[in-house]
Parts: sequence; structure tokens; C-alpha cells
Amino acid sequence: MILDTLATLSSAEQFFETLRVPFEQSVVNVSRLHILKRFREVLGSTDLDGLAEYEVEAVCRAALIEAYEDFAEGRGVKTFKVFKDAHPGFVALSDIRPMAAR
Repeated sequence: MILDTLATLSSAEQFFETLRVPFEQSVVNVSRLHILKRFREVLGSTDLDGLAEYEVEAVCRAALIEAYEDFAEGRGVKTFKVFKDAHPGFVALSDIRPMAAR
């Protein structure tokens, strides 16, 4: 069963290969965990009960494509705590110049 197979995978690339979804390595390198988390969210919001195995696989494939495209096209939201807690700020160039240069 495809869900059992997916449960054994350990890398984002394996998900793409198993579900036969084309991908650009550069996108996966930057957003692999976010893509997989979004894939899980999309899949989790879908009722798979009563579907034939080929339909479950098609739903999984569509969910991975949606998750990948969100990040490949810049629509994806990085939802991990480390990104939520980041506090970007502004530091003036004059604040980082050595004191001797002033």
C-alpha cells in the first residue's frame, strides 16, 4: 500500500521519486522540510477512506505537487518555530564600523 511505503521513506527526494513527481533539487535543498510538512497538512485534510489504492496514490501525488509548487513559486509559508521566532532587525552601517574609524 502506498501509505505504508511512504511511511518508510527517509528523504524528501524519496517521496518525489516514489510518487513520480518531478522536482528541482535547488528547491528541495532550500525547503525540503517545509514541503514535507505542507504535504502532510494537505494529505491530512483529505479523506482517504473508501478510496481504491490507485486513487490514494493519485491523492498523495497531487498533495506533494501542491506542496512543492507552493515553495517553488514562493507561496509557501515557513511554519517551523525557528522561523516564527526570528526577529529581523536593522543595523546601520555606522553601528558596525570600528570605533577607530570614527
